[in-house]
Amino acid sequence: MLIKLAWRNLWRNKLRTAIMLSAMAFGLIGVVTMIGFMNGMYGNMIDNAISWQTSHVQVHHQDFVDNPETTLAIVEPELITAELDKISEVIAWSERFIVDGMVASARSSRGVRVNGVDIDAEARVTPIASSVKEGSWLPAEGRHPVVVSLKTAQRLRLKLGSKVVITFSNAEKDVTGAAFRVSGFFSTPSSNFDDGNIYVRRTDLMAMAGIDGSHEIAVLLDDKNKMSNALAISVRDKIRLITSSENSVRDWQQIQPMLASIIAQMGPSNAILLGIFVLAMGFGVVNIMLMSVFERTREFGVLMAVGMQKHKVFALIIFETSLLGVTGATLGLMSSLGLIELLQITGIPLGNMAEGLGAFGVDTTLYPQVAASEYRYIFITVVLVCVLAALYPARQILKQRPVDAMAEKH
Repeated sequence: MLIKLAWRNLWRNKLRTAIMLSAMAFGLIGVVTMIGFMNGMYGNMIDNAISWQTSHVQVHHQDFVDNPETTLAIVEPELITAELDKISEVIAWSERFIVDGMVASARSSRGVRVNGVDIDAEARVTPIASSVKEGSWLPAEGRHPVVVSLKTAQRLRLKLGSKVVITFSNAEKDVTGAAFRVSGFFSTPSSNFDDGNIYVRRTDLMAMAGIDGSHEIAVLLDDKNKMSNALAISVRDKIRLITSSENSVRDWQQIQPMLASIIAQMGPSNAILLGIFVLAMGFGVVNIMLMSVFERTREFGVLMAVGMQKHKVFALIIFETSLLGVTGATLGLMSSLGLIELLQITGIPLGNMAEGLGAFGVDTTLYPQVAASEYRYIFITVVLVCVLAALYPARQILKQRPVDAMAEKH
């Protein structure tokens, strides 16, 4: 009975209620869209970092991380790869021979990280093969092919088939070099990665360096929860049990602590956005309910005079604001859900921001992401704030005696 009466009271002033519900709905659409945009941007950054830079787990010689010398190869890599073959969560792994060197054309030169990779294994661990925009991924045949980024090609003024010279220090600390032919140009979401990396065949690079082995083993896992490194930690620990103590095994959050920081601050940043909205909304609800309650002061006085208990009057006011919160939150979140679903299809082009965010590995088009748990959290928060906002108006009415309330004129 009280709920039915509260619903009718809510619509006694249709215009005022409609304005408040509209403000709540549009406010929630803005908040949810902003949360989705932030989640999408951070999620995209993490996806690209794992895909291109960190994988889920990496293995190095423990000294190679701080001092990437050619001689610091992984100790007994065959034991590690044999263990990876036994772990069901491992999708693929790739051994890399890595050196820091120079790539030079007839026009210019620049410092790069030269990635010597196994052609098929690297294509399974990273999306490099599908990211070649011109030419082709490293061929199995031919003498000394190299794949460079479009940015490097522009700076060195390269074309497909152009000759470049790659130089670096070999195992004897002597400068060694060889001529390579450009077989393709790749492009990734990270401009920094494009600036600093080129790809050659691992066998070619080992022959130049004068040693065999691997400096890095990158492991890709079947992990659907990109915001957690729990699976990566589990696989990391399994590898640590069988590998030499001279090797370093790290999960992706250890490799790039910035990613862990991003995940840690996503919750607080979303909570701040929501907090600003519900604070403003709470003041609006207090204002609406004060007007509504004081307009009916005499009515409440009559109800209390004929025997309606004060706790029922209190419950009536709480039900009114609860229904206001539930209706506003439902309208806002349903509209937000429809908008987010649409934007997940069309995406949000970053326009002029794309180049700046490219330094952090963000794609040029973002797709907002809002989890079901976030919708529930927002709904509960909005309704709870509405209920809390009703406490002050309800208290103001309950403080009055029935005879004084009936004497009020508004």
